Amino acid sequence: MTTNYQRRTKDEMARRIAQDIHDGAYVNLGIGMPTLVANHLPAGVEVVLHSENGILGMGAAPPEGQEDYDLINAGKQPVTLLPGGAFFHHADSFAMMRGGHLDICVLGAFQVSATGDLANWSTGEPGAIPAVGGAMDLAVGARQTWVMMDLLTKKGESKLVRQCSYPLTGLACVKRIYTDLATLACTSAGLQWIDGVPGLSREALEGIVGLPIAAAVKEGF
Repeated sequence: MTTNYQRRTKDEMARRIAQDIHDGAYVNLGIGMPTLVANHLPAGVEVVLHSENGILGMGAAPPEGQEDYDLINAGKQPVTLLPGGAFFHHADSFAMMRGGHLDICVLGAFQVSATGDLANWSTGEPGAIPAVGGAMDLAVGARQTWVMMDLLTKKGESKLVRQCSYPLTGLACVKRIYTDLATLACTSAGLQWIDGVPGLSREALEGIVGLPIAAAVKEGF
């Protein structure tokens, strides 16, 4: 089994996610790595970006020196506003999130189970600062929840697990997982392969994760 592979960079992960966002989608990008997706949306595809602090119609990050700190996303990063964009009350933003008005949300995670349970707000360790924000609302309110994360922790442990040991954000809510090694789907039967980095086979990834990963379903079969 070969181990001659190169991990995706954060920007490569963001570009991979951007490729899967359909034209006309309303999308929330979570705090941290997911915000990079805004910089890689393909030309000619209209995607309306939402931020939980009350913005609809965000553009890419502003050029250096042109930041406006009165216009920030939920992670307090300066953003741009596209023509037709709007900002509004926090309560209206959460009504959009909870009301099923978002097609996709992209969130970070501490753990994701094989069947799509999500843990991303606390490790449950003593002294850990909980940071749920709007993650619970997004995880159950968006039509699809995708996760963007490094596959392994700094200790080399898989963030993909049979059952989450951290406090849960949502049950069976994650549909896709985009990592630095592979893209996977979460199904009621477990993990399913979508694609991986060159040089890393599905079988090799199973060894890294320690969980079975079903082969991709071919179209027409």
